[in-house]
Amino acid sequence: MRMVRPHDNVPRVVEEQPPELIVYDREQPCPYLPNRISRLPLRLPSRPLAREELSDRLDRGDRRQGYVLYRPTCPKCRACEPIRLPVLDYALTSAQRRILRRNNEQITVRLGPAVVDRRRVEIYNSHKLVRGLQDGQPPIDEDGYRDFLVASCCDTFELAYYLDERLIGIAICDRAADSISAVYCCYDPAYQRYSIGTYSILKQLELCHEWGLSYLYLGLYIADCETMTYKARFLPHERRLRGHWVRFDVPRTTDGAQG
Repeated sequence: MRMVRPHDNVPRVVEEQPPELIVYDREQPCPYLPNRISRLPLRLPSRPLAREELSDRLDRGDRRQGYVLYRPTCPKCRACEPIRLPVLDYALTSAQRRILRRNNEQITVRLGPAVVDRRRVEIYNSHKLVRGLQDGQPPIDEDGYRDFLVASCCDTFELAYYLDERLIGIAICDRAADSISAVYCCYDPAYQRYSIGTYSILKQLELCHEWGLSYLYLGLYIADCETMTYKARFLPHERRLRGHWVRFDVPRTTDGAQG
């Protein structure tokens, strides 16, 4: 068994604007891929981030969890690739248009502050259980949900999805100066037929258009992680590879039409 040792230089300050305190930094088993070691330093900003500051951090590949930011700095792996959609260039597929049209007729979407209650915690735990994401961990409680999704160091909001006044899904999002960052989405597995995950991304794209934003960040794309591969189906998209955003376009057929 390999010993996982903490780094000696924790805590320490990162000279950012605002400054950040690294509150956790150690190598550990990867939460996404088996038999790999990950390193995800957790950085706590000294104050809430302005929208422009969040834009800068998203552009550099940061993600948010609760009050802290992180960016994979794994010793021997580059599987995690930040991914974003260029809003003005994105065109819905016929399948996405069907999902949007069908769900708009049946589902009510409510935008508001991120909150915690028993129903939201129930949805979160049932979604993780059915998708095999529990990884031996106990179900989250209301305090855990609040710490993970509601507590924030930036401008955070929630999209809540209702069917006949019953809450069936939630998306937690961060608002930056030029973008929205999709932090987390979960839904009641009993309503899987509504494709809430895809629908939520489409509704966030609509918000980006409404607010005049350039990007929708979808988090990390990991080609060998089954629960992350769906993100690559949204085209065109950009992935951050070795410090640069690289565009991936819609495949075209030999006659020049989109595939």
